[in-house]
Amino acid sequence: MMKNHVIHPFFDKETWTFSYVVYSPNDAHALVIDSVLNFDQKSGRFHTHSADEIIHFVKQNNLIVDYILETHAHADHISAGYYLKQALGGQLVIGKTITGVQSVFKDIFNLGNEFIPNGSDFDILLNDKDCIQFGESICEAITVPGHTPACLAYRIENCLFVGDTLFMPDVGTARCDFPGGDASSLYWSIQKLYSYPDDTLVYLCHDYPPQDRQHISYQTTIKEQKEKNIHVHTGVTEEQFVELRSNRDKTLTLPNLIIPSIQINIRAGKYPTPESNGVSYLKTPINYFI
Repeated sequence: MMKNHVIHPFFDKETWTFSYVVYSPNDAHALVIDSVLNFDQKSGRFHTHSADEIIHFVKQNNLIVDYILETHAHADHISAGYYLKQALGGQLVIGKTITGVQSVFKDIFNLGNEFIPNGSDFDILLNDKDCIQFGESICEAITVPGHTPACLAYRIENCLFVGDTLFMPDVGTARCDFPGGDASSLYWSIQKLYSYPDDTLVYLCHDYPPQDRQHISYQTTIKEQKEKNIHVHTGVTEEQFVELRSNRDKTLTLPNLIIPSIQINIRAGKYPTPESNGVSYLKTPINYFI
């Protein structure tokens, strides 16, 4: 808990994703960060049990959702942003450079004229240091490119919600080999986060515990990251990090949900426009992707 806010985490076991509802008990205004829409690839059907947990919590606590935030266009889970907006209200928010990500994937998936990569599927596009207000509270956007070129962290009081920029110290950092990713940019984004006070709380979007850690975790500190992060602790140079990150990325397989996730997430959680038979379709490039 922050001094003036409550942070309630939600864990989606299917994708190892943490979502958050942050609110002030003083005025009940809230925001949601990195929600999950569940997807069964075998049937092509979406399910809403993770998002419905958030809806139940919001209604049970009589909260007012002002914003539904994305730290980036995720490649490993599908956003429930649009679904939550329909159920709870609130404006959909992401970083302004999402337009570049949209353009890249519009070309990769050969999306038609129905998809315009101008960010208009979202309600608000934020630049570095832009602030949004929920009730009497302030949330500040911090650009942290590297994992993707459009990654944002969000600061509320002494807490940072960092998306995939950092993982738990014993896991390290996110991959940088997706289109527009860059290990050097990630290094300097992390240094930017490391400039915050040591007691700043860091909230993560995922955890993938190594074998010697039995429990999942979603929160650490800047101090712990600087001292213990296995990829980028204090003393690691940009050159060392880029070499480590690049070599590791070469060994990684693609996330299971990357094909549907990107097509939905660049649309702010909306399904593709239905075709003439009233059905929405996801496209799978053959022998052409990353």
